[in-house]
Formats: sequence, C-alpha cells, structure tokens
Amino acid sequence: MALSRVHVFVLGASAAAVFLLAQSVDTRVHAQASSARGAAAGNPITGEGLPNPAPNVTRNWGQLPAGRKWGTTAGIDIDPIDGNIWAYERCGAGTAGGGPVDCDNTPLDPIFKFDRKTGAVLANFGKGVMVTPHGIAVDRQGNVWVADFAGNKEGTKGHQVHKFSPKGEKLMSLGIAGKPGNADGQFNQPNAVVVGPDGSIYVADGHDAQGMITANAVADGIKRGATSRISKFSPDGKFIKSWGGIGVKHGEFRTPHALKFDSRGRLWVADRGNHRIEIFDQNGTYLESRYMFSRPSGIFIKGETVYVIDSESGPYNHPNWHDGVRIGPVNEDRVVAFIPPFEREDRAYQGTMGEGVAVDADGNVYAAEGPNSIQQAGGAFTKYSVRR
Repeated sequence: MALSRVHVFVLGASAAAVFLLAQSVDTRVHAQASSARGAAAGNPITGEGLPNPAPNVTRNWGQLPAGRKWGTTAGIDIDPIDGNIWAYERCGAGTAGGGPVDCDNTPLDPIFKFDRKTGAVLANFGKGVMVTPHGIAVDRQGNVWVADFAGNKEGTKGHQVHKFSPKGEKLMSLGIAGKPGNADGQFNQPNAVVVGPDGSIYVADGHDAQGMITANAVADGIKRGATSRISKFSPDGKFIKSWGGIGVKHGEFRTPHALKFDSRGRLWVADRGNHRIEIFDQNGTYLESRYMFSRPSGIFIKGETVYVIDSESGPYNHPNWHDGVRIGPVNEDRVVAFIPPFEREDRAYQGTMGEGVAVDADGNVYAAEGPNSIQQAGGAFTKYSVRR
C-alpha cells in the first residue's frame, strides 16, 4: 500500500535529517542550531537531541470571563496588524464535537482575542452562530474566519465557514447551515479556512477520513458521501473549484486538518491521516510533500520557518513518533528544533500536545489544546516562551 511506502521513506529519511546546518531564518532556532553544526544533533521522530527554542511553559494561558470554564479548541492565529492572539474555546465542551456540550446548547461567545503578553481578553464574540468551531484564520485586514465543523440536532447550524469583522460583526457565511454534503460549495465537517494572497478563500473539509485505514474503509467512506478535499471561493464567496478526495495519492487526503500559505503563495495542507504535508499552487496543482513533521494537526509559517504541531501520534496510529512541535526550514523536509509534549501515562513514550499552533513576533509559541491534551495543559491554551 502507498501508506507503507510513506512510512518506509520517513524512517529511512530520518537518518539524513539529524544534521543541523543552521539555515533557519528564525533567529532563535538559528542560534541554537548553529552550535550543533556538522554534528549529529537529534532524532526528528522522538525529538531527542533537538534544541527547544521555547522551553518555558505557561499552562492555562489566557484569561476567561468570570465563572466560565475551559473547553477544548483546535485553532489559534496571530493578528497581522497588532500581533495579538486570536483563538476560540468550545463553550466549555470537553470534546471535539458530538458531546453533551457545544456552542449551540451553551450559548457563550467562543471567539477570543488575547493580549499576547498578558493573556487579557481584548475581544470576545460569536455567540449563537456556531456549534463546534474548528479552524480559525485572520486575513490581512484583520477579519476573523472560523470553520464550524459539526451540526446541531435541528439541522439549522453547522458545516459552515463564517467571516467576522475584528469587532465581531458577521460579514459572510459559506456552506449550507446544518446540511453536510459534498456538492459544490457545500461542506461536510469543515476543518480549516485560509485566505490566499489575492483574497480567494480556501476551505478544507472532511474530518472522518483519518480513521479509514483500509482500502475497504475508504471505499465505504466515499460511498456514503464523506469528503477530504479543498474548496476554493472568490473573495466575495462564489464557489470556484474543489480538488482532492479520500485516498493516499498525492492530491488526495485523509483529513486535511489545517491550511497555511507560505511567502511564495503556496498552499500547505496538513494531511493528518496520511502523516504528511501536501503543498499546492493556488489552482490546486500538487507541488511537493513533507514527511518529517510527523502526523500534522496544525501549521504556522513565520518567515521561512515552518512550525508543525502533532497532537495525535500514538502507539496505534503512528508508533514511536512523539507528539510535539517540529520546526524546520520551509524549503526543506528537515526538522531542526522540537518543543516536547506533556507526558501522559496512557500514551507511553509519546505524550500529548495541542492541535493548533501560532508564533508571535518574539518567537513565543502558542498551542491550542484539543481533547487529547487539555487535561495536561490545564486550559485551552499553552504558551511556550523563548529563553529569558
């Protein structure tokens, strides 16, 4: 099977990826990597021996309104105008969707803007619009985009993407409220959204495919209408095209969980179920892949450095690989630094880490804690600060 070949490639390539050549443009990663130049410096599978550029951990980062308790999340981003933190919290829900609590039956404001230095709340909105927020992205104008990947029982909310102004005004919605599907312009569990360089909108949908681990399971998923694809819309929300489907070939996905653009205008897709990153041009043409960043849940690109967070590697779905944040140069499939996960007894040798990742102007790394890791983190967000 193709997945077996991918795993062989990953394990074989790891021997070639243990040298740090100090080419990262991120100054802190560069400074720590340069000390190990030319020497065997670490294992990208376990993270052992790789430098940690942000070792100071603040659990339960960010303030909540009085009387409110933390729920899970999966998304976090940086405001391109003032550098503060945008994220969401699932209205106290301890699950990723389908549980007894969600933002439909617990009408709280799920979207937050936090001061990146103090964690104070600068904005909070979104009540009554969503069921289970998933991906979040902030465009160049500071507008906030959120994917709502689950539906409510009444079939009136969910499976949409919403655009909000920085003040919380809902400006646009994509998809059909409460109606999952695979028709053009329709979503089935949208995971992520991002706005491209020209203002075009890209949405990744289809969350279940990561659990389809046989050819028969994939065929059954396709038969029942499950999706794993990218859809492109014009800046004013008109459907343009979609590409991808459930599978293991290049251009196919098993849960496209996160989206990000690099400085060259290429679209990076966290293909979580296939343990890889797929890179496309803005028309959906496949360009190349990354395999050394484990099972990716979230991506953040700062300059020419990519930060990839792995929240899901475990003994039964990605043996031996540790959760954590892997850091490397954009133009190579190479890991030069690693932020380790929280330890957890029932995930021996692998630990737990959040699902979303963002990096501020000072190099501090923020993790959005999903259901695998919120108990270890103590709250929906964890801050990993640079050395003082």
